[in-house]
Amino acid sequence: MPTVYLCSEQIRVLTESMFKRLRKWVVTRFFGHSRQRARLVSKDGRCNIEFGNVEAQSRFIFFVDIWTTVLDLKWRYKMTIFITAFLGSWFFFGLLWYAVAYIHKDLPEFHPSPNHTPCVENINGLTSAFLFSLETQVTIGYGFRCVTEQCATAIFLLIFQSILGVVVNSFMCGAILAKISRPKKRAKTITFSKNAVISKRGGKLCLLIRVANLRKSLLIGSHIYGKLLKTTVTPEGETIILDQININFVVDAGNENLFFISPLTIYHVIDHNSPFFHMAVETLIQQDFELVVFLDGTVESTSATCQVRTSYVPEEVLWGYRFAPIVSKTKEGKYRVDFHNFSKTVEVETPHCAMCLYNEKDARARMKRGYDNPNFILSEVNETDDTKM
Repeated sequence: MPTVYLCSEQIRVLTESMFKRLRKWVVTRFFGHSRQRARLVSKDGRCNIEFGNVEAQSRFIFFVDIWTTVLDLKWRYKMTIFITAFLGSWFFFGLLWYAVAYIHKDLPEFHPSPNHTPCVENINGLTSAFLFSLETQVTIGYGFRCVTEQCATAIFLLIFQSILGVVVNSFMCGAILAKISRPKKRAKTITFSKNAVISKRGGKLCLLIRVANLRKSLLIGSHIYGKLLKTTVTPEGETIILDQININFVVDAGNENLFFISPLTIYHVIDHNSPFFHMAVETLIQQDFELVVFLDGTVESTSATCQVRTSYVPEEVLWGYRFAPIVSKTKEGKYRVDFHNFSKTVEVETPHCAMCLYNEKDARARMKRGYDNPNFILSEVNETDDTKM
C-alpha cells in the first residue's frame, strides 16, 4: 500500500478540528444540562420577570385602566369574565323583573282578577322573568312576553336594560375581537434561528443571526436591534444587575426598512467598540450574559405595530460556524426557501478571537509600510582625512 504523508499544516487543521469537536462535546455533555442560565426573555419572546411588594394603591391602577387589563388576561380568565358578565346581567335583571311583577301583584300566587293588566305579560315566576330578561337584552323578541303601558317602572327598566346590554355587548365583544387581532399573533410567524454564530464576514469578525418571515405579507418599516444584558460593577462599587448595552445589528443594506420577503442574516461587527471584542473561543462559554434581539415593524394588512424578540445565552452562540444556505432558484425561475436548513450551521475557519484578527491586520499594515529594494547593494566607502586639491 502507498504511504500517505501529512504535512504539518494538515496536521494542524485536523488537530484544531478535533479539539473543537471535543470541546463542543464536553460543553454539551457536562454543562448543557446541569447549568441552566436564568433568562429574562425566553426563546419565544416572553419576559421572565415578576413584581413583588406592590402596594394596594398601585394595584388599583390596573382597574382604572380596565381595557388594557382585560386585554392582557389569559384566554381562560377572559372567557370566564365573558360568560359571567352576560349570565350575571341576565340574572340580575331577571330578579328586577321578578320584583316588578311581585310588587305589582302580577304573579299567579296573588290570584289576579281577569281584567287585571300586568306590567309584563306572561311572567309567572323567576324562570319566566329570567327568560324575559335574556330576550330583552339580546333583542330576541319572541313576542310571547312583552311590556305593557300599565306601569312606568317596567318601561324605565326596559330602557335601562337595553342601554346597559348594548354597553356590555360592545365591551365584551370588542375585547374578544381586540384579543384575536392583537399584533402579538402576527409576531408568532416571525422566527429566529436557534443559535447565533460567530465567523468572518467581509473580512471582519461578526456575530450572525438568521431571521425569517413565514408569511408572504411584509412587515413595513422593519427595524432590528439588540441589547446585551449582563451584571456589571461600576468604579464606585455599585453592582448593576441586568445592565443593558446596545448591540447594533445590520444587513448589507442597513438596519432600517428591511425588505423582509425572504430570510435575512443579520450581523453585528465585533470591533473595538463591541462588548464581544475581548471574548475568545475558550472564554465565551464562561461568560454570563444574555443577548436579546428585537424586531419592530408594522403589519401590512392591519397597520398595527408589532415587536418580535428572542434571546441567546453563551451556550447558544457557536464560535467558528456559519449558516447553511437556504435560498435557491428553481428551473421555473422561482426562488425557493428551504427551512430545513434554517438553523443548520457549517463549521468554518475562524480567528481565535477578535483581538487576534485585528492584531494580524495591524501587523500586515505595518509590513506594507516598508518596501524592499532587491537592486540595492551596500558598498563600503573608504574615507580619508586628506583632501586632494
